[in-house]
Amino acid sequence: MTDETGQHRRPDSIAGELVTQTFTYDGGRRVTVYRPPHPPQAVVYCGDGQLFSQWGSYLEAADLPPTMIVGAWRTGADDEMVRIREYSPDFDRQLFAAHEHFFVRDIRDWVHSRFDIALPASRTAVAGVSASAELSLAMGLRHPDIYGAVFAASPGAGFKPPTPMPAALPRIYLTAGTLEPFFRDNATRWAQALHAAGADIVLTEPVGDHGDPFWQAEFVKMLAWAFGS
Repeated sequence: MTDETGQHRRPDSIAGELVTQTFTYDGGRRVTVYRPPHPPQAVVYCGDGQLFSQWGSYLEAADLPPTMIVGAWRTGADDEMVRIREYSPDFDRQLFAAHEHFFVRDIRDWVHSRFDIALPASRTAVAGVSASAELSLAMGLRHPDIYGAVFAASPGAGFKPPTPMPAALPRIYLTAGTLEPFFRDNATRWAQALHAAGADIVLTEPVGDHGDPFWQAEFVKMLAWAFGS
């Protein structure tokens, strides 16, 4: 499942630890874990993990329970459509299924064995931004028994709300900035469909544009909403 290139790092800026492991999936795909300085009370699995795994300092500065971030890196392919086909079930079913197995089974099995972490769905979330927000929505809708909360920031339009919606739905926090109208429209579409299906949802539309500073700030709010202080 993994090779032997695991790396450990404790940057000066965080009290926790970053652990990176390279899996054999796709010829070598990295997963970086932010391990908080105290035993995790919640865990968030993320697409575009090279972004999320670096945000541990924001969690440490906030009044949040110790939360582990498990970030699966995006594909190394230069073609952005490869990333989109991995993250959305509506383009390439075979590629999506392979990545889904990697994300849902392989990574979680490794986290359990490596860190002895296997929290219930009520303390487990899946998160993404832009294209990986589509991944978080897809994983949450397909596996609500694993991911009790979904964080979707600035979702793209590749994966649209299914009809009908699944009977069992996780809690879902959607956000998009006022300065990114395309992604705001996508988030609104999802919010309307999920509300009609009876889901427990939040939609926020703060001032913000498509990028890390906006997403970092919203990530802390999402965690507070899902897991409390």
